[in-house]
Amino acid sequence: AALRPAMKLAGPALTVEVRPGDNLMIHAAMMLAKPGDVLVIDGKGDQTAALMGTIMLTACKKLGIAGVVIDGAVRDSNEIAEMGYPVFSVGTNPNGPTKNVPGRIGHPVSVGGVTVRSGDFIVADCDGVVVIEKEKLESLLKPAQEKVNAEAKRISDINAGNTATTWLNAALVTAGV
Repeated sequence: AALRPAMKLAGPALTVEVRPGDNLMIHAAMMLAKPGDVLVIDGKGDQTAALMGTIMLTACKKLGIAGVVIDGAVRDSNEIAEMGYPVFSVGTNPNGPTKNVPGRIGHPVSVGGVTVRSGDFIVADCDGVVVIEKEKLESLLKPAQEKVNAEAKRISDINAGNTATTWLNAALVTAGV
């Protein structure tokens, strides 16, 4: 979930797998990340220790990393919110992590039960996180824009007083109502 409702991000994933409660490989991934990357961290859903806090996230922001999606806990949530830096985590915990255990960078990870590969495109806002396979991204751009345009037109029509749903009667008949 978004650490704060206004947070949103988009960019290619750089995947990181860590052992529960240890953030050594996150530090390494930060040094490998390119501006615009989204760190996607498989922390095994562990919430016993925060894997990132204000210091690391300030560095991420300075490095141009677009944001962080972490299947683990963070800390310093008020300071992170004040920074306006997008962080999506499973929770918060003031306990600090260890920095002792190897992990992996750039390999497929599982975050929230979803497989993410480095290079997959991540889009996130207060409603959740979406992973788009890098091979499908190009083919989805046009239909996504068409959907945005159609919804904007529908909202405009409703604001102009046209609240009728043209599809409703057929759907009710099909449903046997």
